[in-house]
Amino acid sequence: MNERIRKQYGSRRRNLMRQMGPDSIAILPGAREVIRSRDTHYPFRQDSNLHYLCGFPEPDAVLVLIPGRSQGEFILFVRDKDRAREIWDGFRAGPEGAMQDYDADDAFPIGDIDDILPGLIEGRDKIFYSMGAHPDFDKSLLSWINHIRSQSRSGALPPGEIIDLEHMVHEMRVIKSAEELKLMRKSAKISADAHVRAMQVCKPGMYEYQLQAAIEHEFADRGATGPAYSSIVGGGANACVLHYIENRAPLNEGDLVLIDAGSEYQGYAADITRTFPVGGKFSKEQRALYDLCLEAQLAAIELCRPGRRFHEPHEATVEVITRGLIKLGLLKGTLESNIETGAYRDFYMHRAGHWLGLDVHDAGDYKVDGSNSEWREFEPGMVTTIEPGIYVHADNKKVPKAWRGIGIRIEDDVAIRKGEPEVLTHAVPKTASEIEQLMAGSAA
Repeated sequence: MNERIRKQYGSRRRNLMRQMGPDSIAILPGAREVIRSRDTHYPFRQDSNLHYLCGFPEPDAVLVLIPGRSQGEFILFVRDKDRAREIWDGFRAGPEGAMQDYDADDAFPIGDIDDILPGLIEGRDKIFYSMGAHPDFDKSLLSWINHIRSQSRSGALPPGEIIDLEHMVHEMRVIKSAEELKLMRKSAKISADAHVRAMQVCKPGMYEYQLQAAIEHEFADRGATGPAYSSIVGGGANACVLHYIENRAPLNEGDLVLIDAGSEYQGYAADITRTFPVGGKFSKEQRALYDLCLEAQLAAIELCRPGRRFHEPHEATVEVITRGLIKLGLLKGTLESNIETGAYRDFYMHRAGHWLGLDVHDAGDYKVDGSNSEWREFEPGMVTTIEPGIYVHADNKKVPKAWRGIGIRIEDDVAIRKGEPEVLTHAVPKTASEIEQLMAGSAA
């Protein structure tokens, strides 16, 4: 870990402890390995909050912060060194490595947590902890608190309250630092180049999984950890299934293919969707809906500015898409009535975006202080996706047959900054003409 990154982690921990105040303790369990089948596990990924605060990459870790503790405020419980297990499973930092390489003031074997952590809790007035996020750890924590309470006649001081830690960390995470934005630009560029690759290799007769393989090969070849989420490659009517991940169907001449895929680079996700013709040329109906979807996306991106509210880009996409569907004859009636009744939702049933960062659907509230009505204002450092879509299901008998089975979504990652928004994923073409030109050049 380089010195700049170490300082950033330290700054985050100090910021959190300032918010916690004196006589408090924060406890944050990390992720655990998850069994896939018998002796195999899913690839391990650290809990995003723990990663954000210290970067420790191993399973079964617990981070503890104690503001004002004279022996050191930052403590890690980690797996102990075990030569036999390291031969099978790989290197372990151990307590010494946690202190040397990750700047913990103290570090202990995770097997000793029952003996050590209750003593750190005792005498603290407030525990900052995310109850319910780690059910097994919840039981241990409550057991330790109850034990301290049972010793109160002997002078033990149990904590007075448990305060949600997750909300505090999430509010820190929603504003990205310059270093985080640098990593997100890298992830975005890797992902954009992978989408370009998919457009270049796509041919009728291929299978969805072959485009998935092309994209994910590009992720790995460029240094990403892998996909940030399960890649969606939906050809034809499969593009109308919002979270389609089977990716087993053939790609047919005359169909569109929708690809929603993004890489993860040093923990940070990109999230891109592009839709393009399998044979390299949009039909009249496909082009009409594609251009409408792009118009809606560009209108929404224009509103990603400080002082605008989170819902405004979505509302812009609803207005543009609804007006366009009326013009094309796919909706009847006035703009106002179609929006008021939600008739447009037959074609556009999701919101236009979400926060992006360490998680593809990243941390942070969308409304102000738990309000049910007041949407949050954009601030510099926030990153959101903008992803309107138009989906005409194959069984939609309300529209002429030529429109049925067309699914389109266009998604980019947008950083809020002073002045013009920054489209992190600009490197992948998205006008219909650019896409056709790219695919024609690849076929030549």
